[in-house]
Amino acid sequence: MHAQVPQLMHGRVVVVMGVANERSIAWAIAQSLAHAGADLIFTYESERVAERVQRLAAQIERSSVVMCNVAEDGDIDALAAFVRERYGVLHGIVHAIAYANKEDLAGAYIDTSRSGYALAQDISAYSLVAIAQRLVPLMTQGGAIVTLTYLGSERALRNYNVMGVAKAALEASVRYLALDLGVRGVRVNAVSAGPIKTLAAKGIADFHGILREVEAKSPLRRTTDASEVGDTALFLLSDMARGITGEVIYVDSGYHIVGV
Repeated sequence: MHAQVPQLMHGRVVVVMGVANERSIAWAIAQSLAHAGADLIFTYESERVAERVQRLAAQIERSSVVMCNVAEDGDIDALAAFVRERYGVLHGIVHAIAYANKEDLAGAYIDTSRSGYALAQDISAYSLVAIAQRLVPLMTQGGAIVTLTYLGSERALRNYNVMGVAKAALEASVRYLALDLGVRGVRVNAVSAGPIKTLAAKGIADFHGILREVEAKSPLRRTTDASEVGDTALFLLSDMARGITGEVIYVDSGYHIVGV
């Protein structure tokens, strides 16, 4: 269930990257933004997921869909050109993109290949920088960027391995981008979500065991609902969070505060 915050984002244009299906955290964020009146631009990374993303976007009245593979600078340039031509201005970016080879998310981190390490860093961390380079010039009225991270960035969690290292780089990028972009009136923050049953979570071995541990140990004694992350991202993208930048906000039922 999403909080009712009508008109909080009325007249704001937001790019949402990372929707794969209706269980995606990015989709939960999109729903929160839509309820608050935002115009949304959905991206998809390949034709493989195009139909799914287009079907979901069709549920939102003020939306458009563009292909953008963040590993290709030309695609990001094309996205920027689309936003410029269709909307003229941009107010927000949701970066909910991460990827690592499945074999690098099991076993020992020490066995990570050079190519697997580079791939995880490129898609999961550098893509935020590449997107900011090309889209921030369109944020002429100020705005905000929100990305997604996880506790594995700061703690060594089983079966997270190279993705944890990539998320650590992503969080550092949030701080450096916040420093760079503050003078432009653009804020940059991350939401560290608790484990949620998404398509990406299927690549993590014993994911159900992780969920059981959170339920047992978190102060709220439950896992995280995607709508909670959606509403937190909405807050960070709105003027209600106008004094917050360079931060990692935890939405994980308090699990990060207890010992593991």
